[in-house]
Formats: sequence, structure tokens, C-alpha cells
Amino acid sequence: MIEGIREGRLSPGTRLPTVRELAGQLGLAVNTVARAYRELETAGIVETRGRFGTFVARADPADAAMAAAANAYVEAARALGLGKHEALQYLDSAFG
Repeated sequence: MIEGIREGRLSPGTRLPTVRELAGQLGLAVNTVARAYRELETAGIVETRGRFGTFVARADPADAAMAAAANAYVEAARALGLGKHEALQYLDSAFG
């Protein structure tokens, strides 16, 4: 889905399938798709408009993708027991 947004196949404002519809299409559990939608919403990639459904967010997808990557990095760093300072040192080193 992120790739489709980035490549312009899913433009901002596009209504996405319901959780149940997408779960059925992909052969996944409803809870799995619901969690994925929540994570995409947290990252700013999609937005839920109550009973109207879930839509591709109007924000820049590059910003949303970087926010998702940053959240994943922080989660991984915390799982490894790293604090903010140590995690930032790894980023600084990666940038060279």
C-alpha cells in the first residue's frame, strides 16, 4: 500500500477497502489488517474518517514513510535496550 501511494497509484483522498474487505481479498485475519491500518494511520499514511472509511492521507507520502521508518527504528532500538542517546549515535554513524 505504501508503495502504491509513493508511486502515485493511490492518490491522496483515495478511499481504501474496509478492514473486512481487505482481509478477505488478502486472505488475512481481520485483526491483522486492522492493526496494519492503525499503524499506517499512526505514521500519517492513511486517515480514518469515522463511518466514512479509511483514506490515503493528504500529507506527503515521503514524510509519512520517513515517520514510519523512524517509529520502526525507535521500536527496534528500545527492544534492544538502547536509550535515545545511543540510538542517535547509530544514526549519526550511519550518515557518516
